Amino acid sequence: MTISNRLFLNTSENPLGFSDIVKSPFASTVDLSMTRVVGGDLLKVMAWYDNEWGFTNQMIRQILEITKNNETI
Repeated sequence: MTISNRLFLNTSENPLGFSDIVKSPFASTVDLSMTRVVGGDLLKVMAWYDNEWGFTNQMIRQILEITKNNETI
């Protein structure tokens, strides 16, 4: 199953807060201003998501992808 990252992962260079992602259709929005390399080899990613809205949209995308490929769950 292949779903384009453009459909569920978003990025922002602006600092974000919860009110910025309410009803966002993305499963997650990466806050690039808060994402850091720690200790030279660890990437610390700060991502925001709307628990209900983003999750629901992601489940719809998964169902559509499964039915498009005629797969069974």
